[in-house]
Amino acid sequence: MKPTGQSAVFGRRKEPHTVIIARGNEIRHFTVRPWLAAFIGSALAAIAIGYLLATSYLVLRDDLIGATTARQARMQQAYEDRISALRAQVDRITSRQLLDQQLMETKVSELLARQTQLSQRHGRLGPILERAENEVGDVPAASDAPAKPDAEITGSLSQAPTYSVASLSAGDTRPFSLWSTRSDPLDNETAADRADKLFVSINASLKAIENQQLTRITTLADNAYRNADAISQALEAAGLPVDAELDKNDVGGPLVPLDSSMIFDSKVKELDEALDALDQVKKEARKLPLTNPAPGRAVTSPFGVRTDPILGTAALHTGMDFRAPIGMPAKVTAAGVVTKAGWNGGYGRMVEVDHGNGFATRYGHLSEIDVTVGQKLAAGDVIGKTGSSGRSTGPHLHYEVRHNGEAVDPLRFLAVGKKVAQFL
Repeated sequence: MKPTGQSAVFGRRKEPHTVIIARGNEIRHFTVRPWLAAFIGSALAAIAIGYLLATSYLVLRDDLIGATTARQARMQQAYEDRISALRAQVDRITSRQLLDQQLMETKVSELLARQTQLSQRHGRLGPILERAENEVGDVPAASDAPAKPDAEITGSLSQAPTYSVASLSAGDTRPFSLWSTRSDPLDNETAADRADKLFVSINASLKAIENQQLTRITTLADNAYRNADAISQALEAAGLPVDAELDKNDVGGPLVPLDSSMIFDSKVKELDEALDALDQVKKEARKLPLTNPAPGRAVTSPFGVRTDPILGTAALHTGMDFRAPIGMPAKVTAAGVVTKAGWNGGYGRMVEVDHGNGFATRYGHLSEIDVTVGQKLAAGDVIGKTGSSGRSTGPHLHYEVRHNGEAVDPLRFLAVGKKVAQFL
């Protein structure tokens, strides 16, 4: 038998809930089981929650839709702004590339024009430098070679790609070739930087060649004027005539700046004038009997009063006597025309040469005459051979210089000739 107390507690079944519906004489009852009650409760809870969510959505829908629309509008505006910025950047880069290309072409054209100009100048300088070498003497060393050939310049520049342009101020009057193509410093050297350096290097090279040409012309002109001044001063100091006008101190006028081409033309003109002045002075000096008729020979009797070697009394010696053996060539001291060639009293065999401007020279006591009257002579030509003909006590060369028929001291001419020999 089961204990009574335990049967009452553990043996009893829990009765299900019963719902009784009475309607008139009808009575209906339903048994509600626990799982069904839980299902119905869950369904009611789900319906309530769905209702609340639907109500909240209907209430907040406009705000959510407005927020979403605003967010999409902001995103679209941001995309459009980014696209506009990128498009503007592309346009700016394209414009810069076009400007860079134009700038490079301008630079190339300018450099080629300068190279052509320097080549033309070199062609013009050839004859005048040759003349200057003959007139002035040693030409100072300076590179007057023309600039790089066109092919070399264009080949170098064609390797440079398009590069960004620098900011160019309106007041910048420098040539295009001096403008930098980079305004921002770069950590690494690029092709654009190398192209920029190439432009600057070529321009500097052309400028250096141009300066060398101008310096050379200026130096030659200064040397020509200096040589002409030295000759003129030596002639004037000796009281000899000189017709060249070389005074360059009396000058003046307003200052008018010149460009490089005008400076070059002005310097070339100045060099021409200097060489003309030097040539004129040289011509004047070469007409004078300035050379020694017996170089290296001692003077046995100077010009002036002396004791006559035959009579022993005081007498005027109208020339200079040079010790010379019989048969030594006697040379004329300046260009001229033979006016006398033969026996002439105490001179013995004598040759007289007219040098123009009233100057003449005489060569006496010759043993042989090798020229004829009317013959034109150049400086240094042999007129005969020394001897002891005429009124002479021994073999020597009697040399006279006469101006307008009056004898003058030959030593004055020989001293001047020694001074100006390096310039002639």
